[in-house]
Amino acid sequence: MNPEETTLQPGKKGPTPTLEEVSAWAQSFDKLMLTPAGRNAFREFLRTEFSEDNMLFWMACEELKKEANKSIIEEKARTIYEDYISILSPKEVSLDSRVREVINRNMVEPSQHIFDDAQLQIYTLMHRDSYPRFMNSAVYKDLLQSLSEKSDET
Repeated sequence: MNPEETTLQPGKKGPTPTLEEVSAWAQSFDKLMLTPAGRNAFREFLRTEFSEDNMLFWMACEELKKEANKSIIEEKARTIYEDYISILSPKEVSLDSRVREVINRNMVEPSQHIFDDAQLQIYTLMHRDSYPRFMNSAVYKDLLQSLSEKSDET
């Protein structure tokens, strides 16, 4: 099982966010992406839009950046490449040709920052495209409402 699959499975909820956290997500995409609960809720929404791979790619890049061991960096970079960059992958993320070419050249000797430009492109795509829809989605509104009701009870 992939580590990213253990964080959120259908029917299994990740960390429960607070009302303050959920309210903060509406202030900025960065605030949403900073919290594990925010990423999980957004990922659940992306799954409904068939664009969950963007979040999985972004999270894999975050993990790669934390790695210091050269052989593990190479192994993780190859896995990320095969899963999200390769045009043969069913989970391929949408990147422009310039970013793709730079990655292809750098795969000879990958570093933990090989996907930085691609990660920024996907982050921007999620921010501009999916985030506004998430803010208007039933996923977000239901979560906000249920937490508001809980806080009213106390």
